[in-house]
Amino acid sequence: MPTNAPLDRKLRMGLIGGGQGSFIGRVHATAAVLDNRAALVAGALSSDPAKAKASAPDYDIPADRAYTSYQEMAAAEAKRADKVDFVSVATPNHTHFEIAKTFAEAGFNVVCDKPLTFDLAQAEELLKVVEKTGVVFAVTHNYTGYPLVRQAREMIQAGELGEINAIRSNYIQGWLRTRLESSDQKQAKWRTDPKQSGAAGCFGDIGTHAYNLGRYMTGLLPTELSCSLKVFEEGRALDDYGTALIRYENGALGSVTASQISHGRENDLFIEIDGTKAALEWHQEEPNKLIVRKNGDPHKIYTRAGGPYIGTLSGSSSRLPSGHPEAFFEAFANVYTATYDAIVKRAGGQKVESVNTVYPNVYDGVEGMLFITKCVESSKANGGWLPFRHPKSRK
Repeated sequence: MPTNAPLDRKLRMGLIGGGQGSFIGRVHATAAVLDNRAALVAGALSSDPAKAKASAPDYDIPADRAYTSYQEMAAAEAKRADKVDFVSVATPNHTHFEIAKTFAEAGFNVVCDKPLTFDLAQAEELLKVVEKTGVVFAVTHNYTGYPLVRQAREMIQAGELGEINAIRSNYIQGWLRTRLESSDQKQAKWRTDPKQSGAAGCFGDIGTHAYNLGRYMTGLLPTELSCSLKVFEEGRALDDYGTALIRYENGALGSVTASQISHGRENDLFIEIDGTKAALEWHQEEPNKLIVRKNGDPHKIYTRAGGPYIGTLSGSSSRLPSGHPEAFFEAFANVYTATYDAIVKRAGGQKVESVNTVYPNVYDGVEGMLFITKCVESSKANGGWLPFRHPKSRK
């Protein structure tokens, strides 16, 4: 329970998932401790008890806090005087809900990988639990942590682009051009399985990132969407390509395109935003550069930590001088750092903002699940326009 005592120590982290063979679990563990504000002390690293125990030394987790299930971990940690302050959920989509719900109901803060849950009903139920318990809940849409993404957000909020007219957000990959899941490749297998991934494949995995990036940068609230999803690799159960069109409250138009079957593309998340005064462009694969264009003026290139033109939020999100590249791990760490600020405030008994936060939160997670749900529904209706707006969305 929160107290009024100051928190003058590192936060204690617990990790769910991340066992041998995991990608995203190791990313969470690395990013979470990057700024020396937290230490990984406990974990339930796999649903396989033997693998969970065997993976613990990889993270320097002591044997007595290497749990064989998340249920065991929640019960045991709740009884400890030095219990974890938060848990990070780095498991396949279909397990997020029960894990996050268990720890939130026990009063633990949660950092959850995206998408938030398996389906929208679970997301709405989890939102009620978070609101009831008051725990800090972050969702790792990690691309919001890049300094120049935050720079773009500050510029748009300050009116430097004028009225926003259009958002074009894309996430293009090529790794699933063939049915890699048929070879039992772990990452491909669960992402293409409806029983583990949910109603969408490519759009649930990376389309949600592209949509969230536009929402985070602009703050525009959506009203309707139309979507077309397609499976290009014969025999695959979930979409591997899709495009959504979005109408926003202010009259702006948006598009989200996601692909996992484009030859030679790796993690090409990129966004273009058109305003009445200027336009901007940012690429995740070149994250330390933001291009700003205005008719009649030379193109401007903003660099991370590059000078006095960088905003407060963007500047505080950089660890190195400009010209020394920062990227994926640092962006992930920035989400964690903002979450830590809220965890410390809650531990001190202070009121914590839960909706309009620097880090993506449970409301963003619910909106992401609504986005997936509506995209699937629209695609089944041959791209029909559907209302799309969650009543508790952040601005």
